[in-house]
Amino acid sequence: MLTLENVSLSYGSFRALDQVTLNAREGELVVLLGSNGAGKSSLFLTMSGLHRAASGSIRFGAQELAGRKPSQIVSDGLVHCPEGRKLFPGMSVLKNLLLGAYVHRRDQPGTRRSLEEVFALFPILEEKKDQPAGSLSGGQQQMVALGRALMGRPKALLLDEPSLGLAPLVVKQMFEIIARINRAGTTVLLAEQNAYAALNIASRAYVLEQGKIVLEGGREELLNNAQVRKAYIGA
Repeated sequence: MLTLENVSLSYGSFRALDQVTLNAREGELVVLLGSNGAGKSSLFLTMSGLHRAASGSIRFGAQELAGRKPSQIVSDGLVHCPEGRKLFPGMSVLKNLLLGAYVHRRDQPGTRRSLEEVFALFPILEEKKDQPAGSLSGGQQQMVALGRALMGRPKALLLDEPSLGLAPLVVKQMFEIIARINRAGTTVLLAEQNAYAALNIASRAYVLEQGKIVLEGGREELLNNAQVRKAYIGA
């Protein structure tokens, strides 16, 4: 479904991505492990059309994404939930969620259905829908960010560090919800530093270091890999 071949990206003389090749098949949950500065966010921003690759191919289904606008990529069904949530804190939870449905704004019945699905997944957001998003807890704000992405009706979802800054119990709940979204049919590419939690819900994983894929394999293979355990699990 989602295929990258030899994707490179530079910021001036700095090579942020170097010949990255990876794929996520339809219905998979694939994890992209990497420390801060490894290139995970740069890769997602390139896939979502916000940065332009210097070289390589990014295909989503039969569609080559190079040159397509971010709004077109969302319309294609590839939706990005960015690191740091990127909410509008002074706007209500409801308005933040509806921003995610902007590309489908002419389909009001569909938007209402999407909103009902988000509220079914996150009942607390319906309770707080009229409150400013910035007044919510960190975990609830992450729910808004994920809900906003789901309002875009993704076929594939790019999740960038959804556990960042969250308490362990909230992280557990968040990963359970991500697994549930995947089981419902959405392909997920999950960028994470929390290797143990991420690998436990994944089918496969890649390790990104200094803009390069240095390791790939199945969930059990990477959970038991000494290099991965030392760098990301602490064992």
